[in-house]
Amino acid sequence: MSMNPVELWNSMGWMARGVFLFLAFLSVYSLTVSIERWLRFRKARHQSLDFTRKIGPLLRDGRVHEAIELTKKFPDSHLALVVGAGLLEFASGKKHSSRPDHDVFAAVGRAMERAVVKNTEEMKKGLNALATIATTAPFIGLFGTVVGIINAFRGMAVSGSGGLGAVSAGISEALVTTAVGLFVAIPAVWLYNFFVNKVDRFRVEMNNSGSELIDVVMKLDIPEAA
Repeated sequence: MSMNPVELWNSMGWMARGVFLFLAFLSVYSLTVSIERWLRFRKARHQSLDFTRKIGPLLRDGRVHEAIELTKKFPDSHLALVVGAGLLEFASGKKHSSRPDHDVFAAVGRAMERAVVKNTEEMKKGLNALATIATTAPFIGLFGTVVGIINAFRGMAVSGSGGLGAVSAGISEALVTTAVGLFVAIPAVWLYNFFVNKVDRFRVEMNNSGSELIDVVMKLDIPEAA
């Protein structure tokens, strides 16, 4: 029996083919999620770099309302989201002069914390699917392995002998599904860890930006918006 891919596919039973196709679907889905997240994080990084260059002079000059408008121009920036939430709360608090400053700053901190949590959850979108694929793909491949071994013993029973020809089709099913399961799982594990590290780094950046903004707004006093 020739062991080229076409011959292997033709030798598979319907169960092994189903396992193979399902693993192929998981591989494509994993790749799709990874590309979408990579583009999302790349855009967040580029917009945040541009945002940080422009927001500094506005805050140093106390132009808070202009800074708020600037945050709206960077919808994919994780830093703009957090800073924008803090500045909006700060501007709102300053309109109520009866509120003590410590209440305003505490509210600013809470607003930024909520923004960090919200943006972190958005950035994690799809990563749970990667983790699930990484952990389950080997077991799905193992299921195909069991099916292949069953077919191998069935071939032995039908032929009445234990020669290689009687078991080669079933063994090939087992090897192919096992290999495909690992082929799907290994990149998914690597990609999941890669993106989780990215999210953790973004979260640190957001927390640091929030702390820096608190230090800045404590020194600001803004005029009423025109």
